[in-house]
Amino acid sequence: MHRRLATALTASAFALGTVVATATTAGAAPADKPQVLANWTQTSASSYNQWASARANQGSWSAYGFDWSTDYCSSSPDNPFGFPFQNSCARHDFGYRNYKAIGTFSANKARIDSAFYEDLKRVCNGYSGATKTACNSTAWTYYQAVRIFG
Repeated sequence: MHRRLATALTASAFALGTVVATATTAGAAPADKPQVLANWTQTSASSYNQWASARANQGSWSAYGFDWSTDYCSSSPDNPFGFPFQNSCARHDFGYRNYKAIGTFSANKARIDSAFYEDLKRVCNGYSGATKTACNSTAWTYYQAVRIFG
């Protein structure tokens, strides 16, 4: 009788340990999270497009535990002088928040800021003449603000 009880308890403990281990593993972010984060925070248009696609499909990336929250351009206007900088600011927030969360912000800040500037310049490329010049000047100001104070 005692042997059966001991065997049953051992089996139950093993099963419980397996469930706990599975739950812990299921809650962990995929091993390629840093690579995915790096792919989405480069200066290229394709990196921006990959991030924008993922942002529109956040549920598909839920296992990664990314922080998608944003305050857009913080205390600066999201669309200064009518220039739509809001999404560029959202990607910048994404980079800052997620690199801070994994503890590698300092090593990636300059690239995130450069990607922000490239995103802003791509917005400005939709304009011409004096409007494009004004947009690029505003983009430069936003970039300098995050580079120095971000």
